[in-house]
Amino acid sequence: MNYDLKKLINGTDIRGVAISNEEGLNVTLDKNSIELLSFSFAVWLSQKTCKKTNELKISVGMDSRLSGHDLKNAVVSGLCKTGAKVYDCGLSSTPSMFMTTIFDEFRCDGAIMLTASHLPYMYNGMKFFTINGGINKEDLEKIVDIAVEGRNSEKFNNETYARNVILKDLLSIYSDYLYNIIIKDFKGDLKDGELLKGSKIIVDAGNGVGGFFAHKILKKLGADIEGSQYLNPDGNFPGHIPNPEAKEAIESIKEAVLKNRAHLGIIFDTDVDRAAIIDENGNEINRNSLIALLSAIVLEQHPNSTIVTDSVTSNGLTEFIEKDLKGKHHRFKRGYKNVINEAIRLNSIGEECHLAIETSGHAALKENYFLDDGAYLICKILSKYIKLKKENKLIYDLIKNLKKPLESKEFRTKILKEDFKTIGNEIISNFSNYCSTIEGWNIVPKNYEGIRVNCENEKGWFLLRMSLHEPLLVLNIESDVPEGCENIKEKVNNYIKKYEESVKLFN
Repeated sequence: MNYDLKKLINGTDIRGVAISNEEGLNVTLDKNSIELLSFSFAVWLSQKTCKKTNELKISVGMDSRLSGHDLKNAVVSGLCKTGAKVYDCGLSSTPSMFMTTIFDEFRCDGAIMLTASHLPYMYNGMKFFTINGGINKEDLEKIVDIAVEGRNSEKFNNETYARNVILKDLLSIYSDYLYNIIIKDFKGDLKDGELLKGSKIIVDAGNGVGGFFAHKILKKLGADIEGSQYLNPDGNFPGHIPNPEAKEAIESIKEAVLKNRAHLGIIFDTDVDRAAIIDENGNEINRNSLIALLSAIVLEQHPNSTIVTDSVTSNGLTEFIEKDLKGKHHRFKRGYKNVINEAIRLNSIGEECHLAIETSGHAALKENYFLDDGAYLICKILSKYIKLKKENKLIYDLIKNLKKPLESKEFRTKILKEDFKTIGNEIISNFSNYCSTIEGWNIVPKNYEGIRVNCENEKGWFLLRMSLHEPLLVLNIESDVPEGCENIKEKVNNYIKKYEESVKLFN
């Protein structure tokens, strides 16, 4: 039991298999584990807030996964055993669950969201929030330790606890909040219901939670949402996996935009903490393009601000932020929580930073509690879209100067040793000596993760790093020369061969 619970830790989340499937995956996250972890979260929160557990208010929500209802009932059971007041928010987005610590209707001490983001239907997981945002890994480890130690406690095994549960329609409250974010800049300009009149904007929710955005926000603003797809929550995800990074998902929304002659297409992941868009010409605005677009919007409002991103962003993005937008690009580590925490740290030491954004689509703004919120991200873009429309300009005009590489590839290879972190760090640490033997390779200063190298001959760069959670080496490459990525990969493989007993080559 001790070992299994600790294996469920995935960064700052709990993740596991909640439904067995035809591939033979065994259930690793069941109702008993969920109940125990929820109980332990309340105990940890009591220690954190110096409140008794029966003085706590904790909310719980879920995405559209098939296991959601059963696991939500387990969360409620675990929390009620501590005497806490529970707000059952039903179908919710991850960002909206954090907002239960902010909204006057709730003012919760903590929140639990049941989601496994974009993973297949058989998975589920837990995200934990306090008023300070999502918890860090160290806090999650403490919660799991409490669970391991307290699973046999009399209080947890109490069968006569009182239920103190209040049902709440959080998505309606949250939708009103987002709606007001958009209209506040246009008071007295147009009637609220006419701000998007004449615009066809379609949503692809991937059968996750994000369908509310089409009906409760876009339609209310006057947009034509005909052609929107996969809006109904369905944990089987029959259309495609709801992941704005997945090629299948992007092709699906792109096809819908062009077929319906829409002005804009919006795609969310399952729990709506990530998003991407497609413009009227079918241009994908995600990854570097999305970061560039948000940077343009933020730096117009906050000139000279620092933009924090993860480590795999392009050289073209740096040039765009620093030369075209006159901002500062701070390239940090992979992991949305790493990026957010770095932005908070910079502000704490006096360096103004208003945007933390990862290439995956996690975008957090200072004005919104540094909460990675896909729906809030889209609201910022829609506000700018409305203003540009009056000037007969397009969203894509904001990033037309962003330079894109001829080639962009990512390669992954498995580390074969059980102690994969040690061997991975050794490979990366010794790699700098090899780089000095390759003509035209120059290591980039201030590497916060792995080693990033500029390549003169291939007119590009690469980053050799370890995966955040898996026993993998990852190689990200961009080049402006045909076959440049392959050339760089082969040179890196010449070094990797020295460790052939410990790691496979990139292919």
